[in-house]
Formats: sequence, structure tokens, C-alpha cells
Amino acid sequence: MKAIIPAAGLGTRFLPVTKEQPKEMLPVVGKPVIQYVVEEAVAAGVDDILMITGRGKRAIEDHFDRSVELEDLLERSGATDKLRQVRNIPDLANVFYVRQGRPRGLGHAVLCGAPHTLDEPFFVLLGDVIVPGNHCLPRLQEIHKKYGSSVIAVEPVEQQYVSRYGVIAGHEVEPGVWKVTDLVEKPPANEAPSNLAIFGRYLLTPRVMEILPHIEAGRGNEIQLTDALRELILREDLYAVTLDCKGYDTGNILSWLETNVALALETEEFGDQLRESLERLLG
Repeated sequence: MKAIIPAAGLGTRFLPVTKEQPKEMLPVVGKPVIQYVVEEAVAAGVDDILMITGRGKRAIEDHFDRSVELEDLLERSGATDKLRQVRNIPDLANVFYVRQGRPRGLGHAVLCGAPHTLDEPFFVLLGDVIVPGNHCLPRLQEIHKKYGSSVIAVEPVEQQYVSRYGVIAGHEVEPGVWKVTDLVEKPPANEAPSNLAIFGRYLLTPRVMEILPHIEAGRGNEIQLTDALRELILREDLYAVTLDCKGYDTGNILSWLETNVALALETEEFGDQLRESLERLLG
């Protein structure tokens, strides 16, 4: 399968660091966020990735390209581990790029990939969301093969926080699998149809690409993928799968900091020392 990775956002919540630096290139425990996303896609068998980028995102393209000068320097200095890491990056997958001329919403970014996906089902992985464990995409594939429909990943959130997310309405058809009857963007906590928040991973049928050109732009002249999925429900079934692991949204400074801490604590290299540092800092 092919994958689309939207990575064209301006990253305004990270200014001024994102004035010229893509937010997807911010480091999480030694790797840029976007590399985690690509590695997740590759682990699920994807070898054809289309990134939707924009102005000021050239660093993403450079990261997944060869750096002959750097490789020569590392080889001469005997830094074999670092050399191996650097050489592995451009060999991860066939990565292609399309520029979104100006920010027009997630739906428009996905639509930019229509000539690439043609009439095939495809993954969408948000470029600032990390899902460890390599279980999510295979699970989406499993449910897609079973029901022949689009499938989205959802994650339970505490009820008081549902107003921050798009959430689904529906009924559970098997453990951890929901047939979606509606999607509601950022509902008030007392009006939310569930506490299952849409979480950055999608397996979509070609019908979505047929719908997106006809979705009216909303606030900020943006075309939203959620609106297209609501229309999709009128034409074919849509399913949602709960994540088997904790996912991390790095889209704002606090969540990016939390992601770094959480993933660093799980490593042998930093875990124990970081735990001691946090205990010392927290007194």
C-alpha cells in the first residue's frame, strides 16, 4: 500500500523555532518526529510514501536524501554507528513530495495526493503524531480486509478533554472495533457522543478522493478531512479501531515535551538517568 504523510502545517504553536524549521523535524529522543512516522509506515510494509509539504519544509526533503559530505566525514572519523544510522535514512522507502501551495486544511492536503494513490486504498499518517509499537497500521489493514471499508484509529481520552478533539459516534461491533455513524469536531464535553478521539492514522478507500473535491471550505478557507468522512458514511461504511498502545501528539510544546520524556524513559540509554534527573528536579 501507499501512504500519504501531510506535513505542510506552519507550526505556529512552536514559533519562533518553526519560523524556518519544520515542526516535523523537531527532535524526539535523537530523531525527528517525521522519521518515526516514516519508520512506522515502512514497518507496515509501505515502501511508497508521498509527503505533502509546503514553503519552508526543504529540511524534510534533505533529511531523507543522501549527505555524501557527512557520510565521508563519519567514515574517515571511524564513527561507524552514526554512519550506519545516516545511511539507513534515505533507504527507508521511496519518498516523493508534493507542495501544498498554501495551508488549506488536512482534507486539501490529502487531496493533493490523489494523482499518486489513483484507485487504491491508502494510509494517511499525520506528520506530527507518533504511534509506537508498529501495531496500529497492521490493525487498520486487518479491519479493512475484513469489512472492505475505510478505517480510522481512535484513542480514549478523559471526558473533560473531548472538546479538544474530533470524536466518533457509533456502536461497537467487536472488541475494540466500532462502526462509525458520525464524527463530531471538538464537541462540548457534555454533548460528546463518545470519548473516542480520532488519532492521526487512517486507512482510506479511493471513494474519499472522489468526495474531497466537493467538500465546501470552512473556517479559514480550509477543507477538512472530517467533513469528507462524514459524507463518506452516507455512501459506505466507516470503522474505527482503538489503539493498542499510547500514541503521542507532538503538535504543541507541552505535548512535544511530554513525548520526549515518555519515550526517553523507555530507553536503556537514557531511562535510568532521566528518571534520577526528574526526581532531583521535582525535589
